[in-house]
Amino acid sequence: MRAGAGHSGCAAMMSMAGSCESGIERIARSFSDLLGKRANISMKKKTLLLVGLACVVTAVFAVQVRGEAAEEVKRLAELMGWKAGTVAADIGAGDGKYTFAAVERVGASGKVFATEIDAKKLAELKEEVARRKLANVMVVESKEAETNLPAGCCDAIFLRHVYHHLTKPVEFDASLARSLKSGGRLAIIDFAPRAGLEPVEGVPSNRGGHGIPQKIMIEELTAAGLQVEKIVNDWPEDSYFVLFVKR
Repeated sequence: MRAGAGHSGCAAMMSMAGSCESGIERIARSFSDLLGKRANISMKKKTLLLVGLACVVTAVFAVQVRGEAAEEVKRLAELMGWKAGTVAADIGAGDGKYTFAAVERVGASGKVFATEIDAKKLAELKEEVARRKLANVMVVESKEAETNLPAGCCDAIFLRHVYHHLTKPVEFDASLARSLKSGGRLAIIDFAPRAGLEPVEGVPSNRGGHGIPQKIMIEELTAAGLQVEKIVNDWPEDSYFVLFVKR
């Protein structure tokens, strides 16, 4: 997995522009109308109004993103059979929004490992976990070919828009399988190669662009000893969901 991979990378490029367009546009139009009607408003007041707009837009977007993550993790948890006490791992956790949604699902008796390879994101994630006082979230620095999770630690592991960034999938897949308990489940949420996205450096040439064909991903994880349990092709953001189990 290359540095910088994670939920906040591809997802931001694909969906940020349109995800909360209507609400933000209404706010922007209101501010624009106000500035237009008040031609004599001072520059200082205009600046304050624009700063206010920026703060409102940021808040609206943050609330919507958290809500979308919570809904997606709810569906993920149902498909993977999470319950109170489940030990899960979010691979390539990025800014942690899916980790924080996951920890609400597993409860105080559960645990969530959040792995990240990018040093800056890792530090920020550790700071946010400490700020929230989440004793049952463990932040782990992963490597290109290794999750760095303890062997047999997890009931559930998920990768959201991360698998296609893996530069050493054979080694990383073996590490994922080692990190699962017997009967544990692995969920891959990803998308087929699509136009308009920058190529991912260092990945195998069979990816066919930015993304990964579902068939190739399944073949690789099956070779690591995992079995396909369920496929969902109508996942948000034109993605697919594939659930594997370790027997």
